[in-house]
Amino acid sequence: MAAAMAVLSLSAPVQASALSSAEPSRNGLSSSALQSNGKCVFPAAVIKSTPWSLQRVLLPQLWHYATGKGVTVAVIDTGVDDTNPQLRNAVEAGPNFLSGATGGSLTDPVGHGTMVAGIIAARQAGDTGFVGLAPDATVYSLRQNDAQGTGNEKTMAQAVRAAIAKKVDVINISQDVSTDGKPASVAPDGLLAKAVAAAVQANIVVVAAAGNEGLSVPTYPASLPGVLGVGASDRDDERADAFSETGSSVGVAAPGVDMVSTVPKGGHCVDSGTSFAAPYVAGVAALLKQEYPKWTAAEIIARIEQTAQRTDPGRNDFIGWGVVDPVAALSAGTPAESAPVPTVRQHGSAAPVTARPLGLGETRAERQQRTAVYALGLGLLAVLLVSGTAVVLRDTRRRRTA
Repeated sequence: MAAAMAVLSLSAPVQASALSSAEPSRNGLSSSALQSNGKCVFPAAVIKSTPWSLQRVLLPQLWHYATGKGVTVAVIDTGVDDTNPQLRNAVEAGPNFLSGATGGSLTDPVGHGTMVAGIIAARQAGDTGFVGLAPDATVYSLRQNDAQGTGNEKTMAQAVRAAIAKKVDVINISQDVSTDGKPASVAPDGLLAKAVAAAVQANIVVVAAAGNEGLSVPTYPASLPGVLGVGASDRDDERADAFSETGSSVGVAAPGVDMVSTVPKGGHCVDSGTSFAAPYVAGVAALLKQEYPKWTAAEIIARIEQTAQRTDPGRNDFIGWGVVDPVAALSAGTPAESAPVPTVRQHGSAAPVTARPLGLGETRAERQQRTAVYALGLGLLAVLLVSGTAVVLRDTRRRRTA
């Protein structure tokens, strides 16, 4: 009997919420428009501020390299509602594998798949600082699960096969296999393992959430060969230790705490989980697919892992190879590699490798500060030159009249 597929649900490990400030939105709701149980309502308010997960990235610099144009990302989830203004013209309907569900793959009663899709490819629209990392990518929606975990290994495998048939570039799976609410294994010769292997063979980058149980046991499909498993990191680039899985399931980590994204019918909500860390990485994979169309899936994954921000020379069980750095991944300029390698310590130092700030180059504020310092310096130099010239002229006149 196939194990049940557990959605990394929209309300776990913490309940979905809006930002604390009650900002007005275009639909008249406030950002505190929640049900009494703390779950987000649809539509929700528009969150105007830029989420912390995007503030850490210099988006203009990132999009100088790629925007995801021409790249298709399959989202195997609870469906994607494309009536949200930021997802219009961004989503293509795929099959619905959810037995007995009303509506197709562009229907999302849960909101989970719509949030996942937004983190990948939400367009810039309206009065909000939120946008997807790959805003020109196309999301291919495959509806396969619901809040009750109705999906199973068989329907997950079918969804993966449908993505292969569509010839997508990236597959995002923000789910894991579970039995009685606990992580379960997948048979190496089972339907899901074979489907994922076929996707990897087809040169598709497969990204999967590592899970929210806070355990160190392998989770699937994140632990399947060729899959990039993603754990959740917090604002300090550390593991979200309240829930994020550890161990072999984690290839890299990505922001997964207080993640803002799109919800059905419009607006945004905030939630936490590896469900929302995975699409952050899938968005980076979409950008790399556009920038390096001839690279293999293994090379795309290796670039993400190699350029991630590390606290150790190599991989560890908490954040994998590190916290993903979108700009570094796109701007590294190094040849393709089939696998990441540990960072070489210099001069035999035993000091730990420290994470670099994400994003390369100076910010606008830093540039303005530098310009102001230069202007002040030049002004002082001009004053000194004028003063010095006046003194020389005065002394010259005195000598002539003496």
